[in-house]
Amino acid sequence: MRRSIGAARALLWREVIRFLRDRNRVLGALLQPILFWALFGSGLRASFHPPVPGGSVPYEEYFFPGVVVMILLFTAIFSTVSIIEDRREGFLQSVLVAPVPRSIVVLGKVLGGTCLAMAQGLVLLLLSPLAGIRLTVASLGEACLVLLPLAFALTALSFCIAWRMESTQGFHAVMTVFLMPLWLLSGAPFPSLGAPAWLRALIGLNPVTYGLASFRRVLYPAAAPMVAGLPPMGLSLAVTLAFCAVTFGGALTLARRTGPAAPA
Repeated sequence: MRRSIGAARALLWREVIRFLRDRNRVLGALLQPILFWALFGSGLRASFHPPVPGGSVPYEEYFFPGVVVMILLFTAIFSTVSIIEDRREGFLQSVLVAPVPRSIVVLGKVLGGTCLAMAQGLVLLLLSPLAGIRLTVASLGEACLVLLPLAFALTALSFCIAWRMESTQGFHAVMTVFLMPLWLLSGAPFPSLGAPAWLRALIGLNPVTYGLASFRRVLYPAAAPMVAGLPPMGLSLAVTLAFCAVTFGGALTLARRTGPAAPA
């Protein structure tokens, strides 16, 4: 048990150090969502009129929680792409033949990506007063608690995709057509209220929707226009935790039954 915990901690710390040493990854994962928020928030401010009670809602404020979730997603993608790089360098093969369970390897990699995602999400969350969102110490702590399982689930999902990928190009292609729509259909860039029925159905089937909904409910009181039409807090947390269990279970199954894809 002590050896397994040490191995998981070593893999986690390796992910953190590797990420911090690559300044381009740090800047890309953090600055791109901020640019999205600044440009889209300013450009769509005048045309954003959601059908919510209580009048208009500033788009910069509405879009901000979605940008925090975008950072979680981008960091999860950037952290798990290292699986493909580790395989090419031979590091992953040496880890897999070490006398530790594969579940520990998966846990260490996923926890490493989760820590990075939470750290970058927290940096942006501290800028929430710029979007008109007032945070207290209590709400900041609650926000971290509801974002943690979402970051873990997104990292585990990215792990499942990267494990069988042969190239980083293929991984980014899958990210474009699969992972990004998870964010787009979560209610991050636009609310589900007023959307067509088929689009509301897709949003309701998306597990990321419920993670974002619980995050919004932490930031605002129950009667605020920002949370109008969102799933209840209990349901949102239950779906997010189930999302964690399914994605991590899938990562464990893939790691135990199959080896990583051979390098191209």
